[in-house]
Order: sequence, then structure tokens, then C-alpha cells
Amino acid sequence: MERFKNYGLWLAIGSFAVIALETFGVDIDLGKYERLYHAFLSILVMAGILNNPSLGRGYSDKVDNKS
Repeated sequence: MERFKNYGLWLAIGSFAVIALETFGVDIDLGKYERLYHAFLSILVMAGILNNPSLGRGYSDKVDNKS
């Protein structure tokens, strides 16, 4: 359940949902910025897939203050 407390996962799910909606016909017209928008959403989705919440919160690693 630790994974569902991670904001990186929810950011990736939200980005994927927007891409999926556009695939199924919801029109989001961004003009000349559409390619940049899709690239950014794709990067967020991939970051969420590669994210490991046991190493930290979000996309950052835990800091070990024992030393």
C-alpha cells in the first residue's frame, strides 16, 4: 500500500489518463504546443512507472542521517 501514498504514482496515473482520453477522442487543442505537451506527459508516465516509493517520497530518495 506504500505505492498508493506516493504522489509520483498519482502524477503518472493522471498523465496517462489525459493521454488515454485524447486517444479515445477527447479533443484538447493546444496548437503548436501539442507535441511538447505529449512529450511532457509521456515523460511523467515513464517516471511514475520507474519510480520506487520504498526509496523515498515522490521522485527523490530517502536521506540517511545516521552518519
